[in-house]
Amino acid sequence: MIARAQDGTLLAARLLLAAALLPTGIARALNVSGFALTLAGNGMPFPNAVATAAVVVQVFGPLALVLGVLPRLTGLALAAFATATAFVIHDFWRYIGPTAIAERTLMLADLGLAGGFLMYALTGPGAWSWQGWRAGTMAAPSPSATGAAKNPAKSAATRGGGKRTTGRQPARAAA
Repeated sequence: MIARAQDGTLLAARLLLAAALLPTGIARALNVSGFALTLAGNGMPFPNAVATAAVVVQVFGPLALVLGVLPRLTGLALAAFATATAFVIHDFWRYIGPTAIAERTLMLADLGLAGGFLMYALTGPGAWSWQGWRAGTMAAPSPSATGAAKNPAKSAATRGGGKRTTGRQPARAAA
């Protein structure tokens, strides 16, 4: 029961993190040249290439996040993207008054997203994901379905008697 709650929470977190980037990524994909002009205005070298790369990350990253594909790579790439966005686009120190406060707030929000992406990279997507499906954790029967609660001795023998197996043979000592 706790594992289901954890997997459900990880799925909800993935959906919420993706929702923070995907709509903006789609909007930028529909106007890459406008985004490149914004980057050029902030002094970014090679703004067209950077805008294109950012759109790819901002569209395909959240999709990979939702599906749970390559969690370490996805989490680290999105964390780097959010951090770079925070410092390049939301440079609050160049402004004064309400604009500085708004830009600082947006910068801190991007850094918060980066923290969420790093946590995702470390924890993984959970069982309710592509990775969980490929590993077979979504289809694993519960202990009560296998009879573990009814016959503990049988279930211990089935699981390997409590030993962890790695699938490798132990090294033999030379005589």
